[in-house]
Amino acid sequence: MNVLKFGGTSVGSAQRIQEVAKLISDDQPKIVVLSAMSGTTNTLVDITNYLYRNDRQEALTTIQNLELDYLMTISDLYSTEEFKHRGQEFVQTIFTYLRSFINKDFYPLQEKAVVAQGEIISTTLMHYYLQEQGIPSTLLSALDFMRIDKDCEPDYFYIEQNLKRLLSNPATERIIITQGFICRNAYGEIDNLKRGGSDYSAALIGAALKVDEIQIWTDIDGVHNSDPRYVKNTKAIRSLSFDEAAELAYFGAKILHPSSIQPAKKANIPVRMKNTMNPSDEGTLITKESPIKDFKAVAAKDGITAIKVKSSNMLLAYGFVRKVFEIFESWKTPIDMIATSEVAISLTIDSTCHLEDIKKDLTKYGTIEVEESLSIICIVGDCSINNSGLAARALTALEDIPLHMISYGASEHSISLLVKQADKQKALEALSERLLNK
Repeated sequence: MNVLKFGGTSVGSAQRIQEVAKLISDDQPKIVVLSAMSGTTNTLVDITNYLYRNDRQEALTTIQNLELDYLMTISDLYSTEEFKHRGQEFVQTIFTYLRSFINKDFYPLQEKAVVAQGEIISTTLMHYYLQEQGIPSTLLSALDFMRIDKDCEPDYFYIEQNLKRLLSNPATERIIITQGFICRNAYGEIDNLKRGGSDYSAALIGAALKVDEIQIWTDIDGVHNSDPRYVKNTKAIRSLSFDEAAELAYFGAKILHPSSIQPAKKANIPVRMKNTMNPSDEGTLITKESPIKDFKAVAAKDGITAIKVKSSNMLLAYGFVRKVFEIFESWKTPIDMIATSEVAISLTIDSTCHLEDIKKDLTKYGTIEVEESLSIICIVGDCSINNSGLAARALTALEDIPLHMISYGASEHSISLLVKQADKQKALEALSERLLNK
């Protein structure tokens, strides 16, 4: 059995749903994880924002426009009046539910339930389409098996036990359709795995069932060696290790959600990135080992803020670094990069929600300098100490670009460099020309 995840673009129209149905309609048993149709989640978030502000008219107008879009999709998707009626009836039920929030107070708990409707719609429409085509399938609600604990981490035991229980039903068909992204929390309330969580859902399902392969279907031929939005003539990478893929995902490769690698790595299940628009392409295979011993890819993460703490009195004092880290921990702000000298410690963060509080707490240890609008450039490959010369090649490629920080040696799979966001494209182009396309 395989797990196949299709993102919002892959199911973004009636035609795309029909194409995905063709891809999954073979005799092989599979679990198909679907995102909401492209644009739906953003629109549902807009609706919740209107409801929070008590802007009832805007909320109602947005709900009605989204409902109209779905009714048009249903008209194009189904060929028989029976299934057009079933699709319309189902969608109208969903939007009646959304309209029920218009004239009442709105709470965060309800927000998660509203946003969850996108995946519920897409999976139901796919299930109905397969039925219309005479292809047996089972619609399995993710809310019956996907759960996070009190720390918002996956409840692996609960997921595995409930998945196996549900799949043991003898009426279960070979094609199983379920939702990505959505889940229940430790209190049984509707919740989600955050943005990009459909990849995570697929990986958690695959790991729980020990499947043969987890496939992530998007609109590009696998993971590319640089960002095609900024660099011309990028190429698909045919092989990556779990660690290399995790580095790329965390540092900006949009094709894969960072969290999705860990369950697959833990269970040692291959992950294959495929293109819905070009299904014959082999894509990118992510496994435990990767044979290429050189640079493979470059990714960039924007919106980085660097914080420098300068203190000639405290830096070498016992426990100083721990105290600085505890400030970031207390404000639940992850650190990306770190560098130290005799008189200063520099760190980078990508969330500035608590920046002013962090600065205030850090002032007790020294002078604080903050620089914003930076980018982390992550160069992924075999960066072990035995592969001499790779770091020198990377730095030489960027000899004309000011580097604000360098992280090398902490990972055998990457070198990270901090540059101004305005220099990001120039840096990506230089690295692509000097390292990847040689």
